[in-house]
Amino acid sequence: MFIDLCVFSQDVFMVSKGEQKAWRTLPRERYPKDLIFHDGRLAFRPEPLSMFVMFMWFPFAIFLSIFRTIIALTMPYGALIPILVFTGMQFKLTNNNSTQDSISHDHKKHKGRLYVCNHRTLLDPLYLSFGLKTPLTAVTYSLSRMSEIIAPIKTVKLTRDRDQDAKIIDKMLKLGDVVVCPEGTTCREPYLLRFSPLFAELSDHIVPVALDSYVTMFYGTTADGLKWLDPFLFMMNPNPTYRVQLLDQICGVTSDAQSTRFDVANYVQSEIGKTLDFECTSLTRKDKYLVLAGNEGYVTSTSNKL
Repeated sequence: MFIDLCVFSQDVFMVSKGEQKAWRTLPRERYPKDLIFHDGRLAFRPEPLSMFVMFMWFPFAIFLSIFRTIIALTMPYGALIPILVFTGMQFKLTNNNSTQDSISHDHKKHKGRLYVCNHRTLLDPLYLSFGLKTPLTAVTYSLSRMSEIIAPIKTVKLTRDRDQDAKIIDKMLKLGDVVVCPEGTTCREPYLLRFSPLFAELSDHIVPVALDSYVTMFYGTTADGLKWLDPFLFMMNPNPTYRVQLLDQICGVTSDAQSTRFDVANYVQSEIGKTLDFECTSLTRKDKYLVLAGNEGYVTSTSNKL
């Protein structure tokens, strides 16, 4: 048997130039398995010409990213959006929330609205805030110290303790509108991870938000890299694109509601999936980090890597 294996391992298969010329990029629908998780910063195939263009663009991209960051941090909403669009950034807001105006008077008597988003990049809450032209509070499970310092909106870290996180979000809702990404981590591909149902218990003013982003050169997300570089790399793209769609407001779980918190979470996930034409999955943050980084994606106080 050992000899047979040795003989088999000596077989060499040569690919002719004609066969190489016939090679084509495999369409997504022909992948052996769904491509849901992947890492790395390059958003294009590293072919010679593409890499040459990237290296030529890189010095200017650093300056452009810093300039865009300064504009986002210092300018008012009315001025920063036209300036950022002038630099090549693209942004589209679609408001399908037909109940927003009708509850404005009732809203004053209650806590702030809870905006529930799918998670594409670290900049999701920021683009939502730009679109609404109002400051929001973003609650997040992991945020590097650098990203926390430069964030132009208020950010609050969650603890992954259910009771403690519920108290934190409830406290923030009493102070104003809050945005949360219940997937717990980003996903680059057209899939939605499982939504944590915690948000369904905390507010009766829940606004689902469908987010999608598009880049051509650098990914603004990573599982095993330096997290603080995420927003800078996203803004180093020539024409980074964001699409934000506000869906109809829904109610959370109340004492007499027939739906459970899981029903509400699954409904929000399915509505966002239908809007974006994304596929809903039951995968979690833990699944992503086990595949890409070999850990469960938890943040420690001594490291800002995740």
